[in-house]
Formats: sequence, structure tokens, C-alpha cells
Amino acid sequence: MSELELLLLLSSTILALVLIYDLFKRKEKALKLPPGNMGWPFIGETISYLKPYSATTVGDFMEQHISRYGKIYKSNLFGEPTIVSADAGLNRFILQNEGRLFECSYPRSIGGILGKWSMLVLVGDMHRDMRMISLNFMSNTRLRTHLLQEVEMHTLLVLGSWKENSVFSAQDEAKKFTFNLMARHIMSMDPGKPETEQLKSEYITFMKGVVSAPLNFPGTAYRRALKSRSCILKVIEGKMEERIEKMNAEGCEKVQNDDDLLGWVLKHSNFSTEQILDLILSLLFAGHETSSVSIALAIYFLQGCPKAVEELREEHLEIFRAKKQAGELGLNWEDYKKMDFTQCVINETLRLGNVVRFVHRKALKNVRYKGYDIPCGWKVLPVFAAVHLDPLIYDQPQLFNPWRWQNRTSKGSSSSFSSMTATNNFMPFGGGPRLCAGSELAKLEMAVFIHHLVLNYNWELAEPDQSPLAFPFVEFPNGLPIKVHNLHHHHHTNNKLI
Repeated sequence: MSELELLLLLSSTILALVLIYDLFKRKEKALKLPPGNMGWPFIGETISYLKPYSATTVGDFMEQHISRYGKIYKSNLFGEPTIVSADAGLNRFILQNEGRLFECSYPRSIGGILGKWSMLVLVGDMHRDMRMISLNFMSNTRLRTHLLQEVEMHTLLVLGSWKENSVFSAQDEAKKFTFNLMARHIMSMDPGKPETEQLKSEYITFMKGVVSAPLNFPGTAYRRALKSRSCILKVIEGKMEERIEKMNAEGCEKVQNDDDLLGWVLKHSNFSTEQILDLILSLLFAGHETSSVSIALAIYFLQGCPKAVEELREEHLEIFRAKKQAGELGLNWEDYKKMDFTQCVINETLRLGNVVRFVHRKALKNVRYKGYDIPCGWKVLPVFAAVHLDPLIYDQPQLFNPWRWQNRTSKGSSSSFSSMTATNNFMPFGGGPRLCAGSELAKLEMAVFIHHLVLNYNWELAEPDQSPLAFPFVEFPNGLPIKVHNLHHHHHTNNKLI
């Protein structure tokens, strides 16, 4: 090839590259993307995005990006071009258009550890079927008839072991409570039994891997979690085989073990073994992790707000006295419905603590919103925490103020507009077709736990400066050590709390 031909080939190649680049830039220009910074190649801005920060804030990364680019900005996170939304309207729009314009899209590592049939990563019909099973099992009727008593029993079991003046981790106690409840609720496993304790320790290892960097090398948290996953699945599979044997021996009609989720799924679905295992593992994860963090957050926020504890105590003493007078034992649904201020405390704990800070979605089509384009295939992160902590929506958002939830619907009150705006923008359990299936159970757990806590104990932080951190999952790095004092003016009967 002559020099001239080589020169012509080179220049035409360069020209072609320039044209392609120009076309790409023009296409990007034609698409009106939100402002933002794509960061480094591949890793983008992920490291800064995931840096731990105080859970009652949105963190420096979000604050700087919102002040620089506004509430909708582009970035490169988790290895993909991403639109981040701190905009309440866009968040609602994304969740309401689930399956039409957007779909769930978690990083592959999450699917690797929770399983490909996990409710968190499933989309479409299969997700709908699994969600229906979970919703039926946690229906309002079951909450009233079965679960309320279970929740109270497990609450008393944990609180009854607290010793006067002793110091212990409130976070660990909350985890013990929710784990025992879920193990019982899902597979009829009894608290304190060796197999339950064994499952719990495997589960703790598993949880550390779910939230760690997905590095599958010996010695990493992720690799250890994958090992724990198979141990947990063995236990679940063992329980499943026992149950199927029993059902075959006695005939399906006679086995009335619909009291746990495993029995329910075996009887009311035709899922494969692998699907059932992943479903149970993901519900164990969802039902244990988020509720325990919420309870620890309530304990933390309430110790800093004595006025709220006082008002809670009045509400629960009234319920207790009425029950005593009627000679009734144990809480019932009517008692739960009387816990009005408790619901305000629960809402405020979820708003300020933000257990689920954001979710992962992906655009299924090119979408236009408020003059911006969200290109098909891009990741979208609706950040609920940014809305819950927005001073334009919530007055003094950094303040723990349960009273802001009172009279939310009262017409004519001067605050009705701002409270209704607040209610519309309150999404602790997500929204749309993927609204958390266990949201009612989670609120019930918190209410029953708070009932017995305020009636029986005063508590204080055993160490200063214990604020929760977001990693991005929320945790108290030191486990939230507290010191408790019995309220002696109440009678303890048969070693049971009131």
C-alpha cells in the first residue's frame, strides 16, 4: 500500500470516528439530559455515593449534587449511566409506572446473593405471583387472627430478658425480636432452639455480604455470605421436605399447617423448589432487616424526646387500664387501632430514619419528565430520603416531631395543606405495584414493641454520640448500647411484663 493510500485510509478512519463522536454528542444534545457529572470511567461516582454518612441527612454527596445540579441529575453509579431523582413528583411517577415505563433493576451482585427468584429482583408476572402469595399470607385478617398474638409473644420474650441497670445493644435486641418472629412466622421455628440459633448466626454472616462490595474472593464478606446462603437454604429445604412428607402421609386436607408461610406456599402455589427457597430467603431478609432497624431507630429517637415518651405512655396506660378493668389479657385489634399517637411516632421514625433510602429502577422506554429526557436502558434511582428530608415539604425536617402527623386530614386547619403535601410525599415502603408487602406487619411490630417498652421501662443511651449511619443501609455502628430502668410501679405477674 502506497503512502498516499495509507494516508487516505487513515484520514477516512479518523473522519469516520469524528463523525461517529459528533453524532453521539449531537444525539446526547438532542436528548435533553439533566445536568450532572459522569465521574470516572466505569466506576463513575459510586464510591463517593456510597460513603457512610449520618442517616438523618442525605449526606454530602447528595447535598452537593442537588445544590449544583438541582433535584434531578445524571451520574454514573454502579457501573451504569444513571438519573438520580430527589424530586417527589418524579419519584411518584417512577413508582406508579412500574412495568410500563420503568422496571426494577438491582445490581447483579444482589441477585447473586438473594437468588434469581428473590422478590427484590423479580419483575413481571412472576413477581406479581410471589407478591400475591405474600400479601395473602400477611393479609389484614391474618394480622388480626394470628400475627398480633405472635408479635406480642416475641416482644415479651425479648423485653422480659432485660435486667435492671444492665447495658446491652438495643440493635441486637431488635434483631433478635424480628428474627425470632420471622423464623416462627415463616417456618414455625421456635426461639432459643439450637437450630434457630444456628440459622440466626448464618443469617448474620449472610446479611453482611448482602451489603458489602460484591468481591467473590476467599476471605471477603461476599464469599462468606454465599457460603452462608447455601447453609440457610439447606435448613429451609430440610423443613420443606419434612412438610411435604407429612402432607403426603396424612393427606393434604388433614395438614392444617397454614400457620406458617412454608405451609401456605406448599398448599397454595405451584412454585418450584428453587423458587420457594428464594422466596423464603428473601422474605426472611426483608421481614427481619428493615423492621429491626426501624425499632432501633424508634428507641434512639424517643430517648431524645421525653415529651413523646410521656405522651406514648399516657396512650398505652389508657389501653392497659381498660383491658385490666375488662379482665382481658393480651392486645387485640381494637387496642391496636387506638394507638393514634404511636402511629405518629412510627411515621416520624420512618421519615427521619429512612431505612430504605432509594430503590433501583431502569427506563424501559425513552421518557420525558419536566423537560428532561431519561433515555431507554438508563438506570433511575428515586431517592426517598431526599424527599423525606426536604425543608420545602417538611417543616424543620431534621427535627424528630411526631406531632407533625396529627390531624393530617383536618380541613380548615392552617397546617392542612402542608400536612397533606407531606402525606402524599411519604414513601417509607415505596409505592405503586411494588409497595412493600409487609408494610402493615412492620407497623404492627413497631406499635406492639413500643406499647410494652414504654409501659415497662425508661431507657437512656449508654454511650454519647450514637447517631445512626447510612452505609447506604442504616445501622448503629456500635449497636446502640442502652441502659434500662424498670418502672416499678407496675406489677409483673408470673415474670411476664404487663
